[in-house]
Amino acid sequence: MRPVIANQPQLLPPDLVVDHLQDFVLKTSDVKEMLDELAEFSAVTLADPATAFCSITLIQRKKPVTVASSEEKASRLDETQYSSGDGPCLTAIRRQLVVHIPDLTSDDRWPAYTAAALEAGVGSSLSVPLLLAGEAEAGLNLYSTRSHGFTGDDISMVETYSYHASKALRLAVRISQLAEAKAHLTAAMESRTTIDLATGAIMAQNRCSQETAMKILKIASSTRNVKLRDIAASVVASLSQDPTVRTHFDA
Repeated sequence: MRPVIANQPQLLPPDLVVDHLQDFVLKTSDVKEMLDELAEFSAVTLADPATAFCSITLIQRKKPVTVASSEEKASRLDETQYSSGDGPCLTAIRRQLVVHIPDLTSDDRWPAYTAAALEAGVGSSLSVPLLLAGEAEAGLNLYSTRSHGFTGDDISMVETYSYHASKALRLAVRISQLAEAKAHLTAAMESRTTIDLATGAIMAQNRCSQETAMKILKIASSTRNVKLRDIAASVVASLSQDPTVRTHFDA
């Protein structure tokens, strides 16, 4: 067991850890802020905060990205792994197992990562997969500035903690997906409205049918290699500047 260090926060009981993780999801409206708080909380809860820092890696559509970190250097170490395509975190996620490097000076499995970690003053690391449903995969990365910074008790605690953290992260990912879907829907509706306005304007000014007006817009879009909604926006903009303008395009 690690000796108690003066001013070091005491580890929370499991039930309080669960409460804190739930609070992150329920009380924070911004997903990025919630994930950053989760990373900071993980660093404090799972290791000596004076010597450890944490990050969370998320893989979606086969692309890994650090979605949160308690310190900037954690993100930089993650990026080293993404650039080389391999490392303890990516291995933990892909193989769904805990990857513990007790002493980075004696580990040669990932040379690029090891060199970057030692340069950043990291002596040991611990990577744990987080269980997510669907296409996304994730991992919790803990870095310590000293060798053998994670004891056997620490590793057992991290494995238990990761189960509850996975639930919090699943909710965060789901919230993010819903927000993204809402943004896309809003953009689509705005685009549709602009196209409808432009079509109506062309119909009124050229005394043509809706089908003909849409054909005019599509021909202009194809000829100019400009998206249909952008052509429509230019029509609406020209009309708003000068109501007498007759808007039509040569085929």
